[in-house]
Amino acid sequence: MQETVSLFRPVGQKEYELIRDSGFRTFPPRLPEQPYFYPVTNLEYATQIARDWNTKDAASGFVGYVLKFEVKAEYLHAIPVRQVGDATHREYWIPPAELQTFNQNITGLIEIVRRYPQE
Repeated sequence: MQETVSLFRPVGQKEYELIRDSGFRTFPPRLPEQPYFYPVTNLEYATQIARDWNTKDAASGFVGYVLKFEVKAEYLHAIPVRQVGDATHREYWIPPAELQTFNQNITGLIEIVRRYPQE
């Protein structure tokens, strides 16, 4: 079995719907104002963004989802992890041109692990 890495992605309502429409298999293309795709390395950081930012953002529909997915470790080895705040604020920066390749390296389905506000 191929080694994978668990990653997380906090998203708002519109992005969630696009992921759902893909059958929970891929992330949608970036918009022009989104220079990178930012999957994060831990549940704590993803939860903080979904709960504390997305739920206060009209563009997110005032909803935050935390998604979990597996990516082939071999693919991620070439991409540096960036720390953007405290020790838990670690993420990958995937350029828009690389997102299709990133999606091809997801194994299994993208799953919802949390939703804010709670239903």
